[in-house]
Amino acid sequence: MLLYVDAQFASPYVMPVYVSLLEKGVTFDMQTLDLFTRANQQPEFASTSITRRVPTLVHDDFSLSESSAICEYIDETFPGICLYPTDPRNRARARQVQAWIRSDLMPIRDERPSIVVFYGVNRAALSAAGQEAAAKLYSAALAFLPEQSANLFGEWSIADVDLAMMLNRLIMHGDAVPERLVAYATHQWQRPSVQRWVKLPRPGHGRV
Repeated sequence: MLLYVDAQFASPYVMPVYVSLLEKGVTFDMQTLDLFTRANQQPEFASTSITRRVPTLVHDDFSLSESSAICEYIDETFPGICLYPTDPRNRARARQVQAWIRSDLMPIRDERPSIVVFYGVNRAALSAAGQEAAAKLYSAALAFLPEQSANLFGEWSIADVDLAMMLNRLIMHGDAVPERLVAYATHQWQRPSVQRWVKLPRPGHGRV
């Protein structure tokens, strides 16, 4: 099992795959790619990852990219803890959360990149578009998260990692975030598999 990851260990898309493998107890190796030098576009990697994207998981003679697809593959292929809810509606909702975070909220991703979380980098105050996206994130997250619950669906799921990551872009920058969402993201961040990712040694700020 080989997982291709970004050399800065800052990708919000690599993180849930890494966490998924740890949660399942799967033994795997990692190969870093420096995205700043476009290593993912080199022929050797292109022959492995059809879409030339990170993360890419190689399992025997099968390779797969796109993080949510990889998480689902891991969940369906290996025994152990369920990464997605077993209830069909909750499972669909978890996939909705993952797809939404990956396809929307672009102002947050632009103005609060993941290096804010993993390198402590500061950015300017949110633009009007950023504030609008943040308000949308808070409203949706509060609607998704049941009252008095530490997780989205009772039991932990990999969608909790994705949502906590998006919230932490703002929380760790010092932006105003509703208290219930701060408590939720803080709780998710303390999960041992997540902490393994957080504590990986990273290169210096100069490359980010």
